Amino acid sequence: MTDLVAYGIAILALAIAAYAGWLTYRRENFSNPLFYAIAVLEIALIALLVGSSVALGKTDRDVDGVLFVSYLVTLVVIPPAAVLWGIAEKSRWGTGVVVVAMITVAALSARLLGIWKGTYV
Repeated sequence: MTDLVAYGIAILALAIAAYAGWLTYRRENFSNPLFYAIAVLEIALIALLVGSSVALGKTDRDVDGVLFVSYLVTLVVIPPAAVLWGIAEKSRWGTGVVVVAMITVAALSARLLGIWKGTYV
């Protein structure tokens, strides 16, 4: 796991959060462009899960494997849950849920990097 990957995913998630926030501000429901943006993020997260799991198996670093993999799995689960909730909620707060979920993904991505580097507290 590299800084570029972790922060790239965090920036993508924050960009999606900003777009969803704009939709929430405009009182718009969950839309197709928002779905496609989250789908791109989900593909990146699945690639991160696979790549990081392989890297974890090959590393000689002192990484807490259970914690690391639990963060990876949580990262992959959050966007689909946000999509389902966002579609089910017919008010503008469906997109508000997506804002919170994407901010969470960004924070978990940065935290995951700290776990990988061994700098977590």
